[in-house]
Amino acid sequence: MSATIIRDNIDRPDFGLWSRCSRLLDNAYLWAGYASAVCTCLILVVTISQIATRYLGINVPGLSSYAGYLMAASTFLGLAYALTRGSHIRIETISKLFGDRRIYVDLFAFAVGSAIASWFAWYSCNMVHTTFKLHDISTDLDATPLWIPQATMAIGTVLFAIAMIDNFLTLLLKRQYRFQPSAQTV
Repeated sequence: MSATIIRDNIDRPDFGLWSRCSRLLDNAYLWAGYASAVCTCLILVVTISQIATRYLGINVPGLSSYAGYLMAASTFLGLAYALTRGSHIRIETISKLFGDRRIYVDLFAFAVGSAIASWFAWYSCNMVHTTFKLHDISTDLDATPLWIPQATMAIGTVLFAIAMIDNFLTLLLKRQYRFQPSAQTV
């Protein structure tokens, strides 16, 4: 059930531009995955800092808010990376029933997923823009401008939408998966 990116058919000479774009997108997904991992490590640092400051009787406003912001950033920045590595939960029982026609079920799933992810990305970007225009700030004592933590969500959802569309187009045009699906036994 391991998932690996298939590059041999993507890097054919007749898809030169496709190959370059694919490598660029893979790098963007990878760096978003790194950023997600850094945010996860920072959650630990913030949590330990919060415990230490409470123990020492020092009040640092907003630490719990920053842990929440980092949690959201870690989640959304990791979406595209997880998708391209085959780590998202997929219900393959139904698609396995179709045997050789499984690709059509997967195309449908990627089409619907691309539409939903694109809508979510548009909504996230619109929310960041509105929050920025309204100068909305956190209600916690840290008074962080909310567009800053929301921007990580917008970046993550845009990358996820691009990854969904990338997977859909690769499957549609090249009849190849960007990652290795599970074994096709029922």
